[in-house]
Order: sequence, then C-alpha cells, then structure tokens
Amino acid sequence: MNPIWFVRMTRWARNPPSPGRIALVFGIIAVLLMIWGIEKMGWWPDWATATRARP
Repeated sequence: MNPIWFVRMTRWARNPPSPGRIALVFGIIAVLLMIWGIEKMGWWPDWATATRARP
C-alpha cells in the first residue's frame, strides 16, 4: 500500500466528509446499481444502447 493512502486516511479521520456528501455518493451508487440491474434483466431499451462503429 502506498504511504500516500495513509496520509489520506488520517485526513479523513480528522476531517470526515459531511453527511450530505456521504448521502450523495451512496445515492449515485444506488442509481448506477439500478441501471445495471435493469440492463441485466433485459428491460433496458434498445435505443439507449450504444453500438460500436465498424472501422
């Protein structure tokens, strides 16, 4: 593990992020997981799927 990560961990321990920022991060993660689940179930619309361009 890089020593810089230990410095970052001590900064977070001394100055933790606000509850609003934590809620924002978990909200974004929840939305991404919902999109991933919808795509895995096959409910994602075809018009929203990107297609690869042929060279």
